[in-house]
Amino acid sequence: MHASLCWWSPSEGGIEEVVAGQGHMQRPGSCMPPPDQAKAIFAVISTTCSAGAGSVENAVKRLPGIREAVVDVLNNRAQVLYNPSSVDEERIRETIESSGFQATLINDDTNERSTQICKIHINGMTCTSCSSTIESALKSIPGVQKAQVALATEEAEVHYNPKSVSYNKLLEAIENTGFEGILISTGEDISKIELKVDGVDNDHETRMIEKSLQELPGVQEIVTYPELNKISISYKPDMTGPRTFISVIESTGSGRVKARIYPKGGGREARRRKEIKQYYRFFLWSLVFTIPVFLTSMVFMYIPGIKHVLDAKVVNMLTVGMVVRLELSTPVQFIIGRRFYIGSYKALRHGSANMDVLIVLGTNAAYFYSVYSLLRSAYSKDFKGTDFFETSSMLISFILLGKYLEILAKGKTSEAIAKLMDLTPATVILLTLDSEGNVVSEQEIDGRLVQKNDVIKVIPGAKVASDGYVLWGESHVNESMITGEARPVAKRKGDTVIGGTVNENGVLHIRATRVGSESVLSQIVRLVESAQMAKAPVQKFADRVSKYFVPMVNCIVFDKTGTLTVGKPVVVNTRLLTNIALQDFYILIAATEVNSEHPLAKAIVEYAKNFVEDKENPAWPEARDFISITGHGVKAVVQNREIIVGNKSLILDQNIAIPSDAEDILAKAEGLAHTGILVSIDKELVGVLAISDPLKPGAREVISILKSMNIRSIVMTGDNWGTAKSIAKEVGIETVIAEAKPEDKAEKVRDFQGSGYTVAMVGDGINDSPALVAADVGMAIGAGTDIAIEAADIVLMKNNLEDVITAIDLSRKTFSRIRLNYIWALGYNLLGIPIAAGALYPFTGLRLPPWIAGAAMAASSVSVVCSSLLLKYYRVPRKLEMHGIKIE
Repeated sequence: MHASLCWWSPSEGGIEEVVAGQGHMQRPGSCMPPPDQAKAIFAVISTTCSAGAGSVENAVKRLPGIREAVVDVLNNRAQVLYNPSSVDEERIRETIESSGFQATLINDDTNERSTQICKIHINGMTCTSCSSTIESALKSIPGVQKAQVALATEEAEVHYNPKSVSYNKLLEAIENTGFEGILISTGEDISKIELKVDGVDNDHETRMIEKSLQELPGVQEIVTYPELNKISISYKPDMTGPRTFISVIESTGSGRVKARIYPKGGGREARRRKEIKQYYRFFLWSLVFTIPVFLTSMVFMYIPGIKHVLDAKVVNMLTVGMVVRLELSTPVQFIIGRRFYIGSYKALRHGSANMDVLIVLGTNAAYFYSVYSLLRSAYSKDFKGTDFFETSSMLISFILLGKYLEILAKGKTSEAIAKLMDLTPATVILLTLDSEGNVVSEQEIDGRLVQKNDVIKVIPGAKVASDGYVLWGESHVNESMITGEARPVAKRKGDTVIGGTVNENGVLHIRATRVGSESVLSQIVRLVESAQMAKAPVQKFADRVSKYFVPMVNCIVFDKTGTLTVGKPVVVNTRLLTNIALQDFYILIAATEVNSEHPLAKAIVEYAKNFVEDKENPAWPEARDFISITGHGVKAVVQNREIIVGNKSLILDQNIAIPSDAEDILAKAEGLAHTGILVSIDKELVGVLAISDPLKPGAREVISILKSMNIRSIVMTGDNWGTAKSIAKEVGIETVIAEAKPEDKAEKVRDFQGSGYTVAMVGDGINDSPALVAADVGMAIGAGTDIAIEAADIVLMKNNLEDVITAIDLSRKTFSRIRLNYIWALGYNLLGIPIAAGALYPFTGLRLPPWIAGAAMAASSVSVVCSSLLLKYYRVPRKLEMHGIKIE
């Protein structure tokens, strides 16, 4: 008999049993949950702007008998582990609803999700025909509910029932279509980490390490790469973590074994760099052979001395030039172009035709006709044949150049993801606490080694290492990456924090609750990847472009903060309630607020500089006994007078009366979406400040111009409804979407697209990046975050909203030019091909010599290029000047 240990996995909703001493892992449900513990799952929908996952979790955890509470806002689920003798499901549901969510209990009969999402990287795709073939193969598998293949990201996303089909079956189906599939994720809530292990001497030691790792709870899969000294481990982050793996590896080995995080450079980006190098190398080698072929056939024939050598007869009518071109073009056709033969063979073997098939057909026709002409010339004394070796060589060279440029362009899709992942800090300070919660020691570790329940120290200016809650300390944290709002959020003990956000002015001790794939940042990454995958049908545009053209950019969605507004709070109004000089008033409060790091305090100090002579280096009076009340305001003694600056609750807490006229001023300010600040001197309320994030210059005019262009404008923001409606009214926008989370923004964009709109999204924040990718056209404000810029299609470099008009006008002119270019290109071919085929010969005796065909092809290219170059003379639309907007 072996004793068995059970671990409850809240994120998976099941139990896993590890038989001690055997390392044998059974599926969830092998053993029952503890008798004093039950699980409840609720479907949740947010109903207020303030309701966040952290606030709901904290509210539920305050109930008696709660062991764990996890809210997944992205999937609209809340999962609670509780003691039935202390609390029931109805009370939990009521608590969730009181926190701003509508909650419905779900009966969990299966313990397993009926649908999983598998992601697979696919090598070898060249065109939309390839992606369509793979999609069809995946959809034909029983148990596959949905399959999308994106040519741009070279990835497949498959929704499947794990009870009916395994991911190995999906990989097998991809390989059967002639492509290579590499598993990225199986859709389970697992994380993956790669460790570099040095000092392993033999296979026995490797097997011991593998066995020790397999016995750990939460370890899903282990793959070893002995030649690279690498171990890849897939695991559940709520049950184990990388530091545990390192400890187990080093304790299992001979004593010389050392493990660490494997250096960066693998994965999608490494594959892309390798592919770029391959195509670049192939293209350069093709030029080495193709340029001489081109010169001997198209240039040297006009140089008398060289022409005499090339036209010299080798045997019968076979010339030196023909032999030279044969020898130079053969390596291009069969060695450098080998990849096209392989691709076309795989496609034809499975009953499909892709771009490789077309390339092989075209180049083989030119090459083998030239070989036939060469052989006829060698055996005939009067045959005057023409070879087309330069055609096959140049075609392969141009295609390789195009593939090289295409892969460079496709790298943009992965750069947005990489920048998101770089938001987490490289190193963190890990704290060791005693039983009473006191700090025993500090240790700097790699940020990727953070595990669930670790306590992390976050100093001012540092990034928060992972999602969690504050154990100790008070500070302000800039959460604009999630909310899009410039105002930092006050944090104190018990408040939740999000990984990747920036701590501003105080030291915090954070308990990590969500790491790896569970973190909010990872969920945003998945949102961006999902939005990129959803664009796959657009790739078919390339095949239909001769018939259809991209419809005009008719709906624009604007983010608010930093897009329609400046993104920096300023003082917009001051009302004095007593007989005090405005200059004295601002000097007193500036002397107090200069000690605070809060953005509102900085706005007040900046405005107060208008009342002193030296605005660059103002000398404020000394402030004594300065106190910052987090989330409320500040107080200090200046010139022997007690100054209090803060919100309404702070003034009331200090037992200071608020006159009715001050209440009216405050209400009016809030109605205008301004932040009201109250000022007290010696326990008497003396003034009210209104602070606002002002509109960008020209915002109203831009919206007006868009209306005249029959383009619908929409405001979409994470801010509250009052502020959003006020800003929308000010600029003249009727449709408002407020309190929108990052995933909501992307979903709203898809809703508008589903209603028949072609949608452009204009934003500047990290929280806008999923929507920027989901939109038909994403426009990033140039002063915005790198992630927003990477995710967008268009970057407004000057941070001016009027550039939105310019971008739309330029896009329309560009597509108009594309249509004109098709007329040029198709015109030459529609006229030239029939003539070259001899359509006019029976009637007129007119034939098109090869050199004229070549000239026509060159003229077609020159016409297209010149037509495109005329866009250099583009000028901004006069509509902007007519509305009084200055054009720089």
